Amino acid sequence: MRQTLTQIFEARVAQGTLRPDPAQHAVLPLLEEVRLWLEAQPPRRTGLFSGLFSRPAAPPRGLYLWGGVGRGKSMLMDLFHAATDTPAKRRVHFHAFMQDVHRGMHAARKTEVEDPLAPVAQAVIDETRLLCFDEMQITDITDAMIVGRLFQMLLDAGVVIVTTSNRPPQDLYKTGLNRALFLPFIDLIQQRLQVVELESPTDYRQHRLTGAQVWFNPAGRARTAIDAIWADLTGGAVGEVLRLPVNGRTVELPRFANGTGRASFWELCAKPLGPADFLAIAASVRVLILEDIPQLSASNYNEAKRFVTLIDALYEAKVRLIASAADEPERLYIEGTGSFEFERTASRLREMQSEGWGG
Repeated sequence: MRQTLTQIFEARVAQGTLRPDPAQHAVLPLLEEVRLWLEAQPPRRTGLFSGLFSRPAAPPRGLYLWGGVGRGKSMLMDLFHAATDTPAKRRVHFHAFMQDVHRGMHAARKTEVEDPLAPVAQAVIDETRLLCFDEMQITDITDAMIVGRLFQMLLDAGVVIVTTSNRPPQDLYKTGLNRALFLPFIDLIQQRLQVVELESPTDYRQHRLTGAQVWFNPAGRARTAIDAIWADLTGGAVGEVLRLPVNGRTVELPRFANGTGRASFWELCAKPLGPADFLAIAASVRVLILEDIPQLSASNYNEAKRFVTLIDALYEAKVRLIASAADEPERLYIEGTGSFEFERTASRLREMQSEGWGG
């Protein structure tokens, strides 16, 4: 028997896998309306018109769900996405989607097409009836210049968009270059999507980590515990590569799901990354799991410097850090060039372990 989203939510509350939350509960009927429309649509046509959908009625407005970190936005969107019975659906992190768009436009330019965005948008339209974006934020000027036209094309073609964000539409790309050119996109969101603030007073992601161990040493014994934290924070997701555009380059975070990133020390600190790269990572995650931090010394001085820069970026962005390391923060870097300066980093690492830290 088909259950509504509210019934699914209430069953999980009864099972103890979710906590009762009036703010989350209030969003479910809005998502249910979208779900009902999507499931009522006929299958995609085949043959000559295989790229078209038969839509007997105009689609409902999608949803722009915003609110503080850890309030359950991604959980609600994932519940909706999983329960909606339509094959033409996609759930993707916003940054990852925009990277796909850039790659598609690059390929289209090689064909000398007049508008390289048009075939990219059409490919999405042909394959997708429902697009769920996690953590919409605009930090890159090229994204800012593209996203308005792209969304206009998708919405005009009947693609339903549901997205989460930590900020209201009017705060997107707030201090960005040439922001005036971006303002029509904000108007588009407010006109074509239901903008809903999730006003839950509880930070559930912080709650999960309250009182939990977040610094593990020695690192070799920590894998099972960290795997369990990852599973809890991501709902058991495998995770996907998060690709972030930074000054014309792409920075990769090896695993990402539900606002949580995961990487080894060497995957981030052994690469030629700088402050802008680490700031982009810090802006894109609310929790970072960093594994296998080694003993630091003159032998890995460059890696140690990058580690310091990474921690500074995470600290300023109030990102929650889960780490496995060779030793306690104060004993990671005890001699050699840079050891004195590391005392500040060790102090920050210790502060970041406190229960009240983060988001």
